[in-house]
Amino acid sequence: MRAPSFLARLRGRGRSLASARLTRRGTVVLAAGAALAVLGVTLGLPDLVGLGVAGALAVGAAWCWMAVRRIDRGRGALHVTRRVQPNPAVRGQFTTARLTVAAARATSSTATTLARLRISEQAAHELCDQGSLRAQVATVGDHIAVRYRLRPLRRGRWPLGPLLTTRVDLFGLVSATQELGDPTAVAVWPRTVELPVRGSRAFGEHERSASGARLASSDDSVLRDYVAGDDPRRVHWASAARHGQLMVRADESAGLPPVSVLLDRGLLPHPELAASSPRALEDGEWAVECAASIGVSLLQAGHPVRLVPTSLAPVVSGTGFRVNRSGEGPADLLDATVDLHGHHVVADADRSVVATSEALRRDRRPGEITVAVLGPLGSVARHTVAAMAGDGLHRALVVSARPWAPEHADALETVAALRSTGWHAALVDPSASLEHAWTLLVEGSR
Repeated sequence: MRAPSFLARLRGRGRSLASARLTRRGTVVLAAGAALAVLGVTLGLPDLVGLGVAGALAVGAAWCWMAVRRIDRGRGALHVTRRVQPNPAVRGQFTTARLTVAAARATSSTATTLARLRISEQAAHELCDQGSLRAQVATVGDHIAVRYRLRPLRRGRWPLGPLLTTRVDLFGLVSATQELGDPTAVAVWPRTVELPVRGSRAFGEHERSASGARLASSDDSVLRDYVAGDDPRRVHWASAARHGQLMVRADESAGLPPVSVLLDRGLLPHPELAASSPRALEDGEWAVECAASIGVSLLQAGHPVRLVPTSLAPVVSGTGFRVNRSGEGPADLLDATVDLHGHHVVADADRSVVATSEALRRDRRPGEITVAVLGPLGSVARHTVAAMAGDGLHRALVVSARPWAPEHADALETVAALRSTGWHAALVDPSASLEHAWTLLVEGSR
């Protein structure tokens, strides 16, 4: 299969007629028929007129048939099965798509229909970094199997499909293009970096010493009966010996303080403005990747973690913490980033920070650690965030604009306001590596 350049948007679906057009042969036959008909009338030769009209009628009949006939209905209707693995994909990493075109009920004409069928895939341009697909195609009797790779360029949720099919009538006079099947939504996670977690455990231990008995010990984990599929490493052997049956720890993270990762959506451009602001888009994606990397790394280190994007109507609940170190836990955190985007109105960014900060302060757990990835904040927003400081640790990375940008002064004032109330705050350039940002976060001074 050789596919054309990817389309930024999918074509409309559910058209009642296929898009039919004349082939080169059909154009020649129609032109020749018209010329013969005119010549026959001029010379008074009825046979020549009939021959020309017959050619034109043949082309017209083929056009009508190809326009009306749909290959996804009736006996031998074709259907498409598409599978993308892995899905969700990760930005910048390859994912494999496999699709099968087959008849719901094989007939004597199925093989002929498939042999004359040309197919090409449609996809959002964010899913691929090249102009066309290089696919492996295998036609096996009653189905066509296609395999190709995608490399997503941007985090988000992007459409793949529907399949674009082109077929030609038996005499090669008319070709018809028709969409087949439904599109598949491909979720794309941000890239994450495995960050060293010894520093996170260090400030976790510092918090434990500061808050004393308010934090649970790892020996206080809730025990439950073992069920098939549980990680054998979570078996509590002492309890198993006492009870005579296997018991597992339901919460391995009880001994480490919970962490809320606050992400300022003001760092992200609105989707309608992303194309015109490539620099803002790049900086925003860096911030999302930073927050996601911090959240996943701390979760895998044993901390209960929740990711809290700023919102005008924040939904903050103490039950939103993820505790599963592998599988569902990191996946849930990354899923929460897929549909994040900036605010349509710039003024909403600071208001969202204020609303979310107040909600987090009301919902705070004893000993909870706050890690924030913030943009330059206005006066009200930065003082609201600074007021969150109290018991426990609060750390923030303030993503600075370029030094010559007017927002840079706000970034410096944001860092100063946070430090004045006890936050560990650092100014970071989005061109820096995530590892460098993490080092600033865990080793920065007040």
